[in-house]
Amino acid sequence: MPKVVDPDARRREVVAALYRVVVRDGLQRTSLRAVADEAALNIGSVRHYFAGQQELMDFAMQSMLGALSERLLQHVERIGDLNRYPRAERLRLVTDLLAELLPLDERRRAEVTVFLDFNAAARTHPAFQDLAHEAAAGTRKLTHRVLARLDESGTLRPGCDVDLETERLASLLDGLSLSAVHHPGILGAQRCRQVLAAHLEDLCRTG
Repeated sequence: MPKVVDPDARRREVVAALYRVVVRDGLQRTSLRAVADEAALNIGSVRHYFAGQQELMDFAMQSMLGALSERLLQHVERIGDLNRYPRAERLRLVTDLLAELLPLDERRRAEVTVFLDFNAAARTHPAFQDLAHEAAAGTRKLTHRVLARLDESGTLRPGCDVDLETERLASLLDGLSLSAVHHPGILGAQRCRQVLAAHLEDLCRTG
């Protein structure tokens, strides 16, 4: 009997192969052929699930954003009401949450690397622009929500402009991600997290 293939599992295999190729070779050198070879499939098998490279790229980015959103949502739900924690614990929990967006381990480094290549391509590829915009808007929505909750719990420094600080924090996360991926020997995972924690501490400093 022919082997029964789970379509969703096969798509995940292909997407995982795509990530590996992009991390290793860059988005510009990523083709259906390269992804098929990485996944140990013939190109016809890949085309069975994805009509072309554009469809594969879109699916991969949507999958990555979906998985990240789910992780963040679970993290937010685990934290619950910040008021039940002492101040230092509030800051640690928020740092842990936002650190999901930074390349601090192999999984997150791959995600951020793929996203940075994809985001750069979106500047000249209109087909990618909607997803790139969605990701940027999602980061700002998350940072605004985090800062608003810190403000509501009385942790944020009095008089902080939450909208302005949202953009500052989102820009810091973007900059840390870019530097940590391109210059890991200069900005390692531990220092990356320390910079984020120090920024949050400054936002909550009272004197």
